[in-house]
Amino acid sequence: MTRNYRFRDAVSRFLIDNAVPIIFIIFIAFAIPVSGFTGSYLVQELVIRVGRDSFLVLSLLLPIMAGMGINFGIVLGAMAGQIAVILVLNWGVAGVGGLFLAMAVATPMAILLGWLAGVILNKAKGREMVTSMMLGYFISGIYQLIVLYFMGRIIPIHNPVLVLSRGYGIRNALSMDTMRLSLDNLIPLKIAGISIPVATYLFIGLLCLFIWWFRKTKLGHDMRAVGQDMAVSEDAGINVERTRILAVILSTVLACYGQIIYLQNIGTLNVYNGADQTATFAAAALLIGGASVAQASIPNVFIGVALFHAMFLVSPMAGKNLMGSAMIGEYFRVFVSYGVIAVALVLYAWKKLKERERSRRSLRGDNGT
Repeated sequence: MTRNYRFRDAVSRFLIDNAVPIIFIIFIAFAIPVSGFTGSYLVQELVIRVGRDSFLVLSLLLPIMAGMGINFGIVLGAMAGQIAVILVLNWGVAGVGGLFLAMAVATPMAILLGWLAGVILNKAKGREMVTSMMLGYFISGIYQLIVLYFMGRIIPIHNPVLVLSRGYGIRNALSMDTMRLSLDNLIPLKIAGISIPVATYLFIGLLCLFIWWFRKTKLGHDMRAVGQDMAVSEDAGINVERTRILAVILSTVLACYGQIIYLQNIGTLNVYNGADQTATFAAAALLIGGASVAQASIPNVFIGVALFHAMFLVSPMAGKNLMGSAMIGEYFRVFVSYGVIAVALVLYAWKKLKERERSRRSLRGDNGT
């Protein structure tokens, strides 16, 4: 009986820990043959999309390690990246040089915004996720003010293609043809007809190595300690608030770079709405990969991004073939992108409840016999 109980407990724990990715794998396995897409098309699209979004999703890992949950404030970094891209387009710097210049210009803005977010989140311990979301909306208003009124009036914009007809304010959508695919095509490679953006994946690989190395540093150990117990960390001499601020700053700067990489792949800058859903989709992708608000790893990022985009690819066509309307699939994937966050939070609370029940049973000596 004890062995059977342990087996059931192990299976139950596995299903609870991986419920979200299991649900998505089942859905995608059903939807792929219904969609009618070929394997080569799906592989090519996934290679491009994983390269496009992984850097951005990886930026969420450090605040989770520091016990701050999912940093919905990465939209601040995305906005800094978009302002830098607008400035580089105005200066006429093209190609990969323009891309790196945008990153350099955006870095101090992202550091400042990350510091501001870290200070505010330190005032809202235990409510970091909702606070960072509200902060994103607040900074979005300031961002809109800058690009809609300041640019062309206070901030000189000389390129008439960027400015509204009234002489100030940036147009709704900007073409990034001068920088489009500049990183993706820097090192061209094609295997079995599949184009692979080698340079983009090298950047992502370097970030993964940085995160792996960072976790082994003193600051990385401090962040993990703070994430486990702030009171104990404070007693151990760790500056908890400073550590949390550094985690948010690093996350914001990485999100800034991730947004620029995303934009060079898309080739179009949606000036006023481009950053709004950045955090929501990144958080959904991470949670789909099996992460929680308290624990996330690099494999969770890649599994989540792949599953998330596979669902985005196949659901419209599957909905059309099954229901006669592609909008069914569109509605489903928009619903999922928001709903998966709520589902993951509910499952996390359920998991914590189950862990407390197991702890009580172990204290009572109840082993299932």
